[in-house]
Amino acid sequence: MPVTAVTPDPEALTMTLVADFAAPIERVWHAFTDARQLELFWGPPGWPATFTDFDLAVGGHARYHMTSPRGEKSGGTWEFLAIDAPRRFEVLDAFAGEDGAPLEGMPVMRVTFDFDATDTGTRLTNVTHFTSADALQQIVSFGAVEGSTMALNQLDRVLQGLRAYAQGKGTQTELIDDTHVRITRLIDGPRELVWRAHHDPDLMRRWLLGPDGWRMTVCEIDPTVGGRYRYAWAPDEGVEGEAFGFDGETLLIEEPRRSVTTEHMTGTEFPPTLNDLNLQEEAGATLITLLIEYPDKETRDIVLATGMTDGMETSYARLEGMLANA
Repeated sequence: MPVTAVTPDPEALTMTLVADFAAPIERVWHAFTDARQLELFWGPPGWPATFTDFDLAVGGHARYHMTSPRGEKSGGTWEFLAIDAPRRFEVLDAFAGEDGAPLEGMPVMRVTFDFDATDTGTRLTNVTHFTSADALQQIVSFGAVEGSTMALNQLDRVLQGLRAYAQGKGTQTELIDDTHVRITRLIDGPRELVWRAHHDPDLMRRWLLGPDGWRMTVCEIDPTVGGRYRYAWAPDEGVEGEAFGFDGETLLIEEPRRSVTTEHMTGTEFPPTLNDLNLQEEAGATLITLLIEYPDKETRDIVLATGMTDGMETSYARLEGMLANA
């Protein structure tokens, strides 16, 4: 993982993050100073960022908000204090309301981003300066250490490019923490078609089947916020297994980029999961990222032990073949 240390220092009133990237300094600089690139990693899993303004000039401002799976928004604003491309920039960082203005009563921090060339690529040293120990403790209590680590650890795939990062690797499952799992799969096809394949019942019946020998018997979906869906599968004659299904509610839709739903196993008392689907396109390929939030570690482990990843890979391979023949 790129982040090697995040160190709060109450005496110096600083928090220092150090990360190493296997990419040239110019490439890393571009990732941090282009709004569309920043949106791909600025914000921890489940809280992607949207930049509404980005004026990279001394005295200019960047404004953004991060959106949770349930639609809550957390805003921020930068005022650029100094820029020395491609080695350093400095900002005044503040929490912001819906209008983009700094929130009164919340900490305002001076933050430096220093980029240094190394034998293997680039080192980022990111130092946040606080005005008081209370302000530092407040930010740490918000989860800044964990959040900044998870956010910047997403940058590798941006720097590498989607094909180099994921092509040929199939469906990958990564444990984020005790209750979160991230699943990724690169599909050779445009994002608009991948989005349709996840929300059009006629298309879903053609690929969302899991292992060979199963059929989708129910596919009802209302892809609007508050809308309900219901899916069910059954084995073909002679194939072992019992019919099952899922139902849930759509919590968030940002077509064609993101959708968030709950998922409950129909007819059971099992608690639902939260499924956060993100689609990112680059050079004609789309990276599917599914962040799943389980109610607890035990449920997470039980579900993973069912061979879920293998079943998803069979479906995704079928989806890719379907798009290739479209």
